[in-house]
Amino acid sequence: MQSTRTVIISIFLISFLAILFLVWLIYFKAGAETDLPLVRHLSAANATLNGLSAICVYLGIRFIKQGKQVLHQRLMVTAFIFSLLFLVSYIIYHHFHGDTPFRGQGLIRPIYFFILISHIGLSVVVLPIVLVTFAFALLSKFVLHRRIARITFPLWLYVSITGVLVYAMLNHLPETLLQDEASLGVFSLNT
Repeated sequence: MQSTRTVIISIFLISFLAILFLVWLIYFKAGAETDLPLVRHLSAANATLNGLSAICVYLGIRFIKQGKQVLHQRLMVTAFIFSLLFLVSYIIYHHFHGDTPFRGQGLIRPIYFFILISHIGLSVVVLPIVLVTFAFALLSKFVLHRRIARITFPLWLYVSITGVLVYAMLNHLPETLLQDEASLGVFSLNT
């Protein structure tokens, strides 16, 4: 039991430090200048990795419910690898690029920020929970693994899916949603 407690405390400490680093990287560090074309495409790669992670998490849960433990394990490890690759790519992207402002206007703006804030808030929670869930599986503490996995699954899936949505809303919204209502001739109480 002591080793389990030590693992959990270590995971939460590492997660806390990682989150502090990411906050500094995204919100306080200025973006480094680069002409590398790869950096331009990392946000799309990040969305792809998030999407692949979501698919693996979903299928992994389906397979464990069918009693297919080996497939479950492979898919969850693959989801973890996709998430780890996402994190590395995300760090590289934000090192060079910095934060991306949202250009959408009107109703889409609060929708975007709701998705973004819930995504960020839950990603802070998901990081240590995923690690603890994996630790319980690796330590063969399957009762604890199953108990926490019931929480981990929907949170990890939500964070992965909303990561794709955030990318899509930042990069692929129709031009009409990026313009101010006044410039579109829409009646406003402020005019």
